[in-house]
Amino acid sequence: MFSKEESRQLRQEFWTSFGKSFPRKWVLYDTKLKGLSFKFHFDTKRALVALDLEDDLENRIRYWEKLQALKSILTDDYLPEAIFDEIHILDNHKEISRVYLPLDAKVSIHNKNSWQMVMEFFNEKMSLFEAFFEEYRDVIEG
Repeated sequence: MFSKEESRQLRQEFWTSFGKSFPRKWVLYDTKLKGLSFKFHFDTKRALVALDLEDDLENRIRYWEKLQALKSILTDDYLPEAIFDEIHILDNHKEISRVYLPLDAKVSIHNKNSWQMVMEFFNEKMSLFEAFFEEYRDVIEG
């Protein structure tokens, strides 16, 4: 069991290490589309990359319909294991829509032995996610 401070330090160390191991500018929140952002998630139980739709319901529905129309392209050409979750409830009970890809391995941000696997997963899968987004941004935005 880790104290809050030890956990905070480990998380900070992981993200610093990830940034140094894979130095590049990720799109993340800078999609230029309101309410649409990419996320890395790594906690004590799992790791995943996600495309979150968090805006008002009308905008979420509009983007979701575009992503649904592109689903076969995303899963055929980029991320075959992508999961589409139209109604996803976050830990804070906020409802969003999410397209995500979990790492299929038992990992924990508190276990440094799993860090390299997670970093490689993040780099590979988020790069593919962003490539898809850049290629089809106009369709999603349109």
